[in-house]
Amino acid sequence: MDFLSLIQLYPRVSLIIISLLVSLFITLVNYFVLDKDKMRESKARQKAIQEEMKKHKDNPSKVMELQKEMMSHSMETMKHSFKPMLITFVPIIIFFGLMRDWYATTEIAKNWLWYYIGGSLVGSIAFRKIFNLP
Repeated sequence: MDFLSLIQLYPRVSLIIISLLVSLFITLVNYFVLDKDKMRESKARQKAIQEEMKKHKDNPSKVMELQKEMMSHSMETMKHSFKPMLITFVPIIIFFGLMRDWYATTEIAKNWLWYYIGGSLVGSIAFRKIFNLP
């Protein structure tokens, strides 16, 4: 039996397995490319700023100052997460085109994307915990 025959026989199972493999691929790229220490540091500082903002909610000028600092940390976090996204974007887009073709003639042709999203969400959460990613 070849791969496409298995997809035709077991479309839901095969799609969930594929979504888990894609999630693993993305997580591994993040694991090896991201500067995890900087990401953790930035997220910890963002959390501390949020706590400070709660304390100073009656002082608008202090809150504005804290929001500016929060924005700089958010931009730093976004900048770090762009590199792995650029690496994974093109292969994932190509792979989605293939998957659309693979599942076009199956019983889940109309809603294959929902199975993929469900499997990838679960896989992504699990793999991020396993690899201890921020």
